[in-house]
Amino acid sequence: MTRAAPRTRLFAPLVHAAALVLLLEEWCWRVGLRLGARLARWPLLRWIEARVRVLPPYAALCVFMLPGLLLMPVKLLALVAIAKGHAASGITTIVVAKLGGAAVVARLYALTLPTLLAVGWFARCHGWFMGLKDSWIGRLRASRAYLQAGRALRSMKASLRRLLRRRRARTHFGSRHASHAVRVLRRFVVQWRARRR
Repeated sequence: MTRAAPRTRLFAPLVHAAALVLLLEEWCWRVGLRLGARLARWPLLRWIEARVRVLPPYAALCVFMLPGLLLMPVKLLALVAIAKGHAASGITTIVVAKLGGAAVVARLYALTLPTLLAVGWFARCHGWFMGLKDSWIGRLRASRAYLQAGRALRSMKASLRRLLRRRRARTHFGSRHASHAVRVLRRFVVQWRARRR
């Protein structure tokens, strides 16, 4: 019993780090799903999606895995670029590949999931992974650090909203004041020209 407590304390930061990664991944997937849904309005993509929906299970699995496999060399090249001193371009490439890949994979996931769940081992792995993910994210959301970070983030958002409201109010007042000044200036110019004649 006494040995489990230190091990749990050592393991907790890893669980929190993994949960943060999963939260970031979940955010990327949500953005990807919204972007994919918008892009799916194009006729060509609608046609492709209709073909993907009717694929047999293992063909659907190959299509689902393909974007991740194709993006792996891109990410490796970005790491090489970072190692060679091109940090900005390497990091930009990784971020763009991550967001683009998440958009494609999230859409493919939504399209192929009903077919993939027909494969027994995939359904078991999917259920296990989703349960583990929910458990880790639940632990993270219940942690004191997450709650404090949430409060700090909400406070920053509220401060930013107040600042933007004040700036908008000043800009609105300033634009009214400026438009009045412009009208007065125009009248002065018209009167000055009339006197010169």
